[in-house]
Amino acid sequence: MKKINFKIFRFDPEINEAPYFDNFDISVRHGDTVLAGLFYIQKNIDPSLAFRFSCRGAVCGSCAMHINGKYCLACETQILELNTDTITIQPLGHLQVLRDLIVDFTPFYENYSRIKPYLVGKEPAPEKEYIQTPEERSRLNNIIDCTLCGACYGACATAGINKEYLGPAALLKVERFLRDSRDSIANERLRIVDDLHGVWRCHSIFSCQEVCPKNLSPAKAIAEIKKKLLLKKVKR
Repeated sequence: MKKINFKIFRFDPEINEAPYFDNFDISVRHGDTVLAGLFYIQKNIDPSLAFRFSCRGAVCGSCAMHINGKYCLACETQILELNTDTITIQPLGHLQVLRDLIVDFTPFYENYSRIKPYLVGKEPAPEKEYIQTPEERSRLNNIIDCTLCGACYGACATAGINKEYLGPAALLKVERFLRDSRDSIANERLRIVDDLHGVWRCHSIFSCQEVCPKNLSPAKAIAEIKKKLLLKKVKR
Protein backbone atom coordinates (compact mmCIF):
# COMPACT_ATOMS: atom_id res chain seq x y z
CA MET A 1 0.00 0.00 0.00
CA LYS A 2 1.17 3.50 -0.76
CA LYS A 3 -0.21 6.86 0.33
CA ILE A 4 -1.21 9.07 -2.60
CA ASN A 5 -2.54 12.60 -2.52
CA PHE A 6 -5.50 13.26 -4.84
CA LYS A 7 -5.68 16.96 -5.69
CA ILE A 8 -9.11 17.33 -7.27
CA PHE A 9 -10.73 20.28 -9.00
CA ARG A 10 -13.96 21.24 -7.21
CA PHE A 11 -16.70 23.61 -8.25
CA ASP A 12 -20.42 23.72 -7.62
CA PRO A 13 -21.88 26.85 -9.24
CA GLU A 14 -24.79 26.79 -6.81
CA ILE A 15 -22.60 27.27 -3.74
CA ASN A 16 -19.08 28.23 -4.89
CA GLU A 17 -18.03 31.63 -6.17
CA ALA A 18 -14.91 30.20 -7.80
CA PRO A 19 -13.28 26.81 -8.43
CA TYR A 20 -10.75 25.41 -5.98
CA PHE A 21 -8.72 22.26 -5.38
CA ASP A 22 -9.52 19.78 -2.64
CA ASN A 23 -6.94 17.34 -1.29
CA PHE A 24 -7.52 13.74 -0.24
CA ASP A 25 -4.90 11.28 1.00
CA ILE A 26 -5.73 7.64 0.28
CA SER A 27 -3.88 4.34 0.31
CA VAL A 28 -3.60 2.56 -3.03
CA ARG A 29 -2.39 -0.82 -4.22
CA HIS A 30 -0.83 -2.05 -7.45
CA GLY A 31 -3.55 -2.15 -10.11
CA ASP A 32 -5.72 0.60 -8.63
CA THR A 33 -6.90 3.10 -11.22
CA VAL A 34 -7.62 6.79 -10.87
CA LEU A 35 -11.32 5.99 -11.23
CA ALA A 36 -11.06 3.50 -8.37
CA GLY A 37 -9.47 6.24 -6.28
CA LEU A 38 -12.31 8.62 -7.06
CA PHE A 39 -14.83 5.95 -6.08
CA TYR A 40 -13.02 5.41 -2.77
CA ILE A 41 -13.06 9.13 -1.99
CA GLN A 42 -16.73 9.46 -2.89
CA LYS A 43 -17.74 6.42 -0.85
CA ASN A 44 -15.56 6.88 2.22
CA ILE A 45 -14.54 10.53 2.51
CA ASP A 46 -16.67 12.98 0.53
CA PRO A 47 -19.93 11.75 -1.03
CA SER A 48 -20.46 15.12 -2.70
CA LEU A 49 -17.63 14.50 -5.19
CA ALA A 50 -19.10 14.44 -8.71
CA PHE A 51 -17.63 12.70 -11.77
CA ARG A 52 -18.83 10.71 -14.78
CA PHE A 53 -18.30 7.02 -15.43
CA SER A 54 -20.10 4.09 -16.99
CA CYS A 55 -18.36 0.97 -18.31
CA ARG A 56 -15.17 1.12 -16.17
CA GLY A 57 -13.43 -0.74 -18.99
CA ALA A 58 -12.18 1.98 -21.40
CA VAL A 59 -15.08 1.35 -23.78
CA CYS A 60 -17.56 4.18 -23.23
CA GLY A 61 -15.22 7.17 -22.79
CA SER A 62 -17.35 8.68 -20.00
CA CYS A 63 -14.50 9.16 -17.52
CA ALA A 64 -12.20 11.27 -19.70
CA MET A 65 -10.52 13.96 -17.61
CA HIS A 66 -7.26 15.87 -17.19
CA ILE A 67 -4.88 13.82 -15.05
CA ASN A 68 -1.39 15.09 -14.20
CA GLY A 69 -1.14 17.29 -17.26
CA LYS A 70 -2.72 14.97 -19.83
CA TYR A 71 -6.21 14.11 -20.96
CA CYS A 72 -6.94 10.41 -20.53
CA LEU A 73 -9.48 7.91 -19.20
CA ALA A 74 -9.54 7.58 -15.42
CA CYS A 75 -10.64 3.94 -15.66
CA GLU A 76 -7.49 2.82 -17.47
CA THR A 77 -4.96 5.12 -15.80
CA GLN A 78 -2.97 3.15 -13.23
CA ILE A 79 -2.21 5.27 -10.16
CA LEU A 80 1.21 3.84 -9.34
CA GLU A 81 2.32 3.97 -12.97
CA LEU A 82 2.07 7.76 -12.79
CA ASN A 83 5.18 7.65 -10.56
CA THR A 84 4.17 10.51 -8.31
CA ASP A 85 2.84 11.04 -4.81
CA THR A 86 0.31 13.65 -5.98
CA ILE A 87 -2.32 13.19 -8.67
CA THR A 88 -3.92 16.40 -9.93
CA ILE A 89 -7.30 15.87 -11.58
CA GLN A 90 -9.27 18.45 -13.55
CA PRO A 91 -12.30 18.30 -15.87
CA LEU A 92 -12.14 18.40 -19.67
CA GLY A 93 -11.21 21.79 -21.06
CA HIS A 94 -13.24 24.18 -23.25
CA LEU A 95 -16.55 22.99 -21.81
CA GLN A 96 -18.60 24.55 -19.00
CA VAL A 97 -18.19 22.86 -15.64
CA LEU A 98 -21.52 21.69 -14.26
CA ARG A 99 -20.02 20.36 -11.05
CA ASP A 100 -16.52 19.21 -10.06
CA LEU A 101 -15.28 16.91 -12.86
CA ILE A 102 -18.53 16.93 -14.84
CA VAL A 103 -18.76 19.23 -17.87
CA ASP A 104 -21.58 20.21 -20.21
CA PHE A 105 -21.07 18.37 -23.52
CA THR A 106 -23.78 20.38 -25.31
CA PRO A 107 -21.40 22.43 -27.55
CA PHE A 108 -19.42 19.27 -28.36
CA TYR A 109 -22.52 17.39 -29.51
CA GLU A 110 -24.02 20.39 -31.30
CA ASN A 111 -20.91 20.59 -33.46
CA TYR A 112 -20.87 16.82 -33.84
CA SER A 113 -24.48 16.79 -35.08
CA ARG A 114 -23.60 19.27 -37.84
CA ILE A 115 -21.57 16.67 -39.73
CA LYS A 116 -24.52 14.23 -39.96
CA PRO A 117 -22.81 11.45 -37.99
CA TYR A 118 -24.84 8.61 -39.42
CA LEU A 119 -24.82 6.46 -42.52
CA VAL A 120 -26.91 7.72 -45.44
CA GLY A 121 -27.26 4.66 -47.60
CA LYS A 122 -27.29 4.52 -51.36
CA GLU A 123 -30.51 4.09 -53.32
CA PRO A 124 -32.21 1.83 -53.98
CA ALA A 125 -32.02 0.44 -50.48
CA PRO A 126 -31.22 -3.27 -50.39
CA GLU A 127 -33.80 -5.74 -49.17
CA LYS A 128 -31.60 -6.93 -46.29
CA GLU A 129 -28.28 -5.08 -46.02
CA TYR A 130 -25.61 -3.09 -47.82
CA ILE A 131 -22.80 -5.43 -48.81
CA GLN A 132 -19.14 -4.55 -48.26
CA THR A 133 -16.14 -6.52 -49.43
CA PRO A 134 -13.47 -7.35 -46.82
CA GLU A 135 -11.24 -4.74 -48.49
CA GLU A 136 -13.93 -2.05 -48.24
CA ARG A 137 -14.55 -2.91 -44.59
CA SER A 138 -10.82 -2.79 -43.82
CA ARG A 139 -10.79 0.92 -44.68
CA LEU A 140 -12.84 1.53 -41.54
CA ASN A 141 -10.50 -0.35 -39.21
CA ASN A 142 -9.46 1.64 -36.15
CA ILE A 143 -11.17 4.86 -37.22
CA ILE A 144 -14.53 3.48 -36.07
CA ASP A 145 -13.20 3.04 -32.52
CA CYS A 146 -13.79 6.66 -31.45
CA THR A 147 -15.90 6.71 -28.26
CA LEU A 148 -16.58 10.49 -28.29
CA CYS A 149 -14.87 10.80 -24.93
CA GLY A 150 -13.96 14.43 -25.65
CA ALA A 151 -10.27 14.15 -24.75
CA CYS A 152 -9.20 15.40 -28.17
CA TYR A 153 -11.64 18.32 -27.91
CA GLY A 154 -10.29 19.29 -24.50
CA ALA A 155 -6.71 19.17 -25.79
CA CYS A 156 -7.42 21.13 -28.98
CA ALA A 157 -6.20 24.73 -28.81
CA THR A 158 -8.52 25.81 -31.63
CA ALA A 159 -11.59 24.42 -29.87
CA GLY A 160 -10.69 26.63 -26.90
CA ILE A 161 -10.94 29.86 -28.88
CA ASN A 162 -13.51 29.01 -31.55
CA LYS A 163 -16.75 27.47 -30.30
CA GLU A 164 -17.96 26.99 -33.89
CA TYR A 165 -14.98 24.84 -34.82
CA LEU A 166 -16.27 21.34 -35.50
CA GLY A 167 -13.46 19.79 -33.48
CA PRO A 168 -11.20 16.78 -34.01
CA ALA A 169 -13.74 14.12 -32.99
CA ALA A 170 -16.38 15.36 -35.43
CA LEU A 171 -13.87 15.69 -38.26
CA LEU A 172 -12.52 12.21 -37.57
CA LYS A 173 -16.09 10.93 -37.92
CA VAL A 174 -16.43 12.73 -41.27
CA GLU A 175 -13.41 10.84 -42.60
CA ARG A 176 -14.93 7.62 -41.24
CA PHE A 177 -18.01 8.10 -43.47
CA LEU A 178 -15.98 9.29 -46.44
CA ARG A 179 -14.20 5.93 -46.31
CA ASP A 180 -17.45 3.97 -46.05
CA SER A 181 -18.45 2.44 -49.40
CA ARG A 182 -22.11 2.35 -48.28
CA ASP A 183 -22.47 6.10 -47.71
CA SER A 184 -24.03 8.30 -50.40
CA ILE A 185 -23.43 11.92 -49.34
CA ALA A 186 -19.67 12.33 -49.63
CA ASN A 187 -20.00 15.63 -51.50
CA GLU A 188 -22.33 17.03 -48.84
CA ARG A 189 -19.99 15.98 -46.05
CA LEU A 190 -17.08 17.67 -47.81
CA ARG A 191 -19.15 20.83 -48.25
CA ILE A 192 -19.96 20.91 -44.53
CA VAL A 193 -16.30 20.83 -43.46
CA ASP A 194 -14.96 23.10 -46.23
CA ASP A 195 -14.95 26.38 -44.31
CA LEU A 196 -13.10 28.29 -41.60
CA HIS A 197 -14.92 26.39 -38.87
CA GLY A 198 -14.11 23.06 -40.47
CA VAL A 199 -10.86 21.42 -41.56
CA TRP A 200 -9.18 24.69 -42.51
CA ARG A 201 -9.28 25.89 -38.89
CA CYS A 202 -7.06 22.99 -37.78
CA HIS A 203 -3.46 24.15 -37.23
CA SER A 204 -1.96 20.64 -37.09
CA ILE A 205 -0.65 20.92 -33.53
CA PHE A 206 -1.36 17.17 -33.01
CA SER A 207 -2.56 17.59 -29.41
CA CYS A 208 -5.67 15.60 -30.31
CA GLN A 209 -3.56 12.72 -31.51
CA GLU A 210 -1.39 12.65 -28.39
CA VAL A 211 -4.29 12.21 -25.98
CA CYS A 212 -6.62 9.82 -27.84
CA PRO A 213 -7.13 6.77 -25.58
CA LYS A 214 -7.80 4.62 -28.65
CA ASN A 215 -4.60 5.72 -30.39
CA LEU A 216 -6.54 7.21 -33.28
CA SER A 217 -5.26 10.07 -35.40
CA PRO A 218 -7.76 12.91 -35.84
CA ALA A 219 -4.95 15.05 -37.27
CA LYS A 220 -4.32 12.49 -40.02
CA ALA A 221 -8.05 12.26 -40.75
CA ILE A 222 -8.24 16.05 -41.09
CA ALA A 223 -5.23 16.02 -43.43
CA GLU A 224 -6.92 13.35 -45.56
CA ILE A 225 -10.07 15.46 -45.81
CA LYS A 226 -8.03 18.51 -46.83
CA LYS A 227 -6.40 16.41 -49.53
CA LYS A 228 -9.79 15.26 -50.84
CA LEU A 229 -11.03 18.86 -50.94
CA LEU A 230 -7.96 20.10 -52.80
CA LEU A 231 -8.14 17.28 -55.35
CA LYS A 232 -11.81 18.02 -55.89
CA LYS A 233 -11.10 21.70 -56.54
CA VAL A 234 -8.26 20.87 -58.95
CA LYS A 235 -10.60 18.67 -61.00
CA ARG A 236 -13.19 21.43 -61.42
